[in-house]
Amino acid sequence: MRWVWIGLVLSVAACTATPPPPPLPTVSTTVNAVLPPVPSGDWQTFNRTNQREGVQPDLVSTGPLSSAWHTKLDGAVYGQPLIVGDRVLAATQGDTIYSLDAATGKIQWQTRLGTPMPRKGLPCGDIDPVGITGAMAYDRFTGRVYAVAETAGGSHTLVGLDLDTGTVEVRASVDPPRGDTTAYLQAGALTVTDGRVFIPYGGLTGDCGNYVGTVMAIRTDGTDAHSYTVPTRRKGGFDGPAGGVMDNSRLLYATGGGSSTGGQYDDSDAVVALAVDKLNRIDIFTPPAWADDNANNLDLGATNPVMLGSHVAVTGNRGITYVLDQSDLSHVTSQLNTCPSQGSAVALDNMLVIPCATPRAFLCDNAGQLTPLWTAPVAAAGSPTAGGDAVWVVDPAGGILYALAMATGAVRGQVQIGPTPRYASASLSKDHAYVGTMDGVAAVASA
Repeated sequence: MRWVWIGLVLSVAACTATPPPPPLPTVSTTVNAVLPPVPSGDWQTFNRTNQREGVQPDLVSTGPLSSAWHTKLDGAVYGQPLIVGDRVLAATQGDTIYSLDAATGKIQWQTRLGTPMPRKGLPCGDIDPVGITGAMAYDRFTGRVYAVAETAGGSHTLVGLDLDTGTVEVRASVDPPRGDTTAYLQAGALTVTDGRVFIPYGGLTGDCGNYVGTVMAIRTDGTDAHSYTVPTRRKGGFDGPAGGVMDNSRLLYATGGGSSTGGQYDDSDAVVALAVDKLNRIDIFTPPAWADDNANNLDLGATNPVMLGSHVAVTGNRGITYVLDQSDLSHVTSQLNTCPSQGSAVALDNMLVIPCATPRAFLCDNAGQLTPLWTAPVAAAGSPTAGGDAVWVVDPAGGILYALAMATGAVRGQVQIGPTPRYASASLSKDHAYVGTMDGVAAVASA
């Protein structure tokens, strides 16, 4: 499907209580095989694909919005719900994973992975308790859904559950190798590719304690774990909700501010490209004002890069959007003062929508130059997604889901869904949107 927008010329190229013991793996892992496209209506990982496009091409044209169902679960749902066939998969801060009927919200199965970490046992933070925070990922090779659960004591465990039954088939420790495990928060989305699960780690709200930004890689059978750690003394976390952005045989991540505020650069406040096979850094973009970014919390770490054709765009707390050359991240094609941004942007064709206090859209030409298109008339700081000729965005404070006209940003529809986590965003399928809330999952009918 191609988007058709009246009045716009878009010919420009886009820039249960006790966890079971870990059994032996029951499904083989296939590496380097080519998968067919994501099935129609599915949303199998954060923003639908490993490229984090955030676009559902099969969503019907947006009509009046109405609440379809709201299923209360045992805790807040911070990660985007997944959609696989007729299932909506959600993970909670209660350390429970649920499979819900997409049409009715009825619970099909639920698996509790342990006791979540209470806030009083952490050095800082604003989530209580901490269970599963980062978005899960479904792997079509193994038929498993993968998640990372934090449990009492601060340990982090990768689990792989059978899609049909919720049975735990894989369980492996994935604590970062440096620092204090209780100072880490696994908030970024998981990526499953090439027979491995990639797990980004950052810090708690408040940036306290001894942690260093880390990406773990582990086989889908729970073996052969290794990691990449930002070469800074402290901080430099991978906190963006989208996690890694797949770009051929590498993953792009944004890092947060590190301990250096001048002198020797420490690879913090950056966009880094990590090779999928060895997890080594092979390319990097560093904002010119990195030292001031680090000193004043103006870094890139709470956002994610996004692919814009042959370009990569990234925006952070400083409020500058950098457009980078995909083949050489150090080459800045253009930059524009846009808005302070946290969360994940969405790109489709040559249009970029940035999460801001009020969402903003820009056009990108084939030279990588940005032109403002619209600013939404409503406050909605959640991460946007797109489909059905609309941009979908959540106002977490007001508990409202908006559908904005793609060409103008005008409000086409809105519906109350209840309070949501800060970076909440809608997963889209057929004629519904699904959003994680502070007490479960809300489904909205769009036609």
